[in-house]
Amino acid sequence: MNWRIRTGSLSLDETVLMGIVNVTPDSFSDGGSFLDPDQAVAHARRLVDEGAHLVDVGGESTRPGAEPVPEAEELRRVIPVVRELAASGVRVSIDTRKPKVAEAALEAGAVVINDVSGLTDPAMRRLAAESGAGVVVMHMKGDPRTMQSQAVYTDVVAEVADFLRRRAEEAVAEGVHPEAVCVDPGIGFGKTTEHNLLLLRDLPAIVALGYPVLVGTSRKSFLGAITGRENPADRDLATAVTVALAVERGAHAVRVHDVAAAREAAAVAAAIVRAAP
Repeated sequence: MNWRIRTGSLSLDETVLMGIVNVTPDSFSDGGSFLDPDQAVAHARRLVDEGAHLVDVGGESTRPGAEPVPEAEELRRVIPVVRELAASGVRVSIDTRKPKVAEAALEAGAVVINDVSGLTDPAMRRLAAESGAGVVVMHMKGDPRTMQSQAVYTDVVAEVADFLRRRAEEAVAEGVHPEAVCVDPGIGFGKTTEHNLLLLRDLPAIVALGYPVLVGTSRKSFLGAITGRENPADRDLATAVTVALAVERGAHAVRVHDVAAAREAAAVAAAIVRAAP
């Protein structure tokens, strides 16, 4: 299986590592650390050196309770970073819900649109279809300001799988290439700790949709609830455990802050899965 992106494709024979670059003052883990474009670019290059196949650049925090960022400000934050990274050969995904930000990022050289709203905006679906970019279709209830108040499900795994199936099919029907679609169950986005654990335990139900699956657990609060680690930066070991579990259960890609640790965790899990009898 390959994941089709704007400049070709990514092989899924090994776990695709998506490194996180938050060009924001308020992201839950590293907000403010890489707000300066030069710092963001330097950090992204470190992630590539650690093994990142893609660098995910975002200019609007999507942590629970986050306020939306004006389009002009989001553009100001991300476009210089995307442009410089792409010009040096780094594969960039743009983490945005705004079609105009995604369009400008693609023009600057991005190859993937990572949309936490699940391509709900028709303009985003049209852009994805016309540009040939890879897309990440993620599940989220509501928006970052309201999502945790809407974390109510009868069967979280079935409902998330149904949402992703419908959104992916809708995108394909509107011209997005089927092999360009990757789905993400949206760990932490409108889910309780129990919901997150169920989605990870039953990840094969998401894999069964037939699209590449991206899992993003990195440093999230449910890991802090389990381990007692209050500082998100202290949750990389717990994140690596979830990376290994996700790979064992069929995930094709992971979105992480600590790429080096995730690379080792994914490699060990894949070796166990593929061990000859």
